[in-house]
Amino acid sequence: MSDADVFELPVIDLKEAKSNRKETAAKIVDVLENVGFAYIDNVHGIDYKGLWDCCQWFFSKPMEFKKKIMRKQWNPDNENLYRGYFPVVKDEPSRKEAFEFARDVPADDNSVSANNWFYEKSTWPEEDGSFPFREFLQSQYEVMHVTCMELLKLCAIGLGIPENSFMDLFNPRPCSTFRILHYPPWEGAPPSNAHIEDGKVVTTPEHTDSDFMTLLTTFQFRGLEVMQADGKWAEVAVRPGSLVMNIGDTFSRMLGGKFKATRHRVIDIGLDRYSVPFFLSPKFEGDIGVNFLSIHTGEGPAHKPEKFGPWVLHTMKHQKKYFEYKVLPEIED
Repeated sequence: MSDADVFELPVIDLKEAKSNRKETAAKIVDVLENVGFAYIDNVHGIDYKGLWDCCQWFFSKPMEFKKKIMRKQWNPDNENLYRGYFPVVKDEPSRKEAFEFARDVPADDNSVSANNWFYEKSTWPEEDGSFPFREFLQSQYEVMHVTCMELLKLCAIGLGIPENSFMDLFNPRPCSTFRILHYPPWEGAPPSNAHIEDGKVVTTPEHTDSDFMTLLTTFQFRGLEVMQADGKWAEVAVRPGSLVMNIGDTFSRMLGGKFKATRHRVIDIGLDRYSVPFFLSPKFEGDIGVNFLSIHTGEGPAHKPEKFGPWVLHTMKHQKKYFEYKVLPEIED
């Protein structure tokens, strides 16, 4: 790949944001209106080495170990529908295995329907005391959540609305997902649906994220490509010590497309690739209806309330048809 095809994303520096809040807010709005992706520097509390160690600890385990927390779709002996482990699926162009979890709803919270698997209790692998897998990842979840809240406050300032305008969407029960990922290289000939232009092969086909905002740890790995304004693909340059941030359909739609949910994909780089995405999602009943800005500005078409959970479930299961969601049951509202 030539240098011209490598894309250096704009940088949002959270340390600088503390002293130059308005300037940083204006920059993040400009980035999300025109690019949709950015590097996030100086994230307080993040431990990239620990995240790497989590990937190596878990994905090096044998399949019998992983099967104990595998989703029911692939292991009928288990009860977990949504959280836990999912394996590489034969003949799917999305070639990856993952473990994912969420912030569990407190045991005394009776406001969540028993059949609402968005709030399914996280299932965890057995530990032998040699590595604090669960404790570490749960602490990093909170780092990611706090970082997203700061970014959303900056977005609000840049949009000219009250700083906390987006906060209620996530309080007190966000549906966010924290995932560790392993992309094994293709073994033998990849399926035809994994082949794209220029002889490349994907391990994740092109898509936009469905959630609100994504923070991605890519470590030292290439492979992430984004679609630019001219419709051409470019590889995101590796920037160790930074997160990659992008927004999803939920946020873009709320703002009438003002912020861009940029299409992206992952290319097979011929070796084992790891990444750690945090998918920020509102609470199930959070109002993500269109024309959100008019609530605060009084300008433009009137806001139309709509709950996040039913909308995103329909989007992922029936429109995008993600393989992880095909067999999940509908949720009674």
